Amino acid sequence: MSQEQVIYIAEQGIWAVLLVSGPLLLLALVVGLVVSIFQATTQIQEQTLAFIPKIVAVLLGIVFFGPWMLGQMLTYAQGVWSNLLTFVG
Repeated sequence: MSQEQVIYIAEQGIWAVLLVSGPLLLLALVVGLVVSIFQATTQIQEQTLAFIPKIVAVLLGIVFFGPWMLGQMLTYAQGVWSNLLTFVG
């Protein structure tokens, strides 16, 4: 396996990680921002108020984006396996 192939597989892995984790991270960011604005306007400084909505939002995001995320991971895994099989074969 050449150095270019290894770099290509690593690059595809980084893109796969960004694609799979991106929607959930953005969802947690938006919910965290909304909760922070709510806490700042109402002056409620309850610590659990910052974490519970984010956890619920990420769990709902996994339910909603889960099939798409799984498809992205399977596409990447199939690409890695096909590259490895062409290298071995």
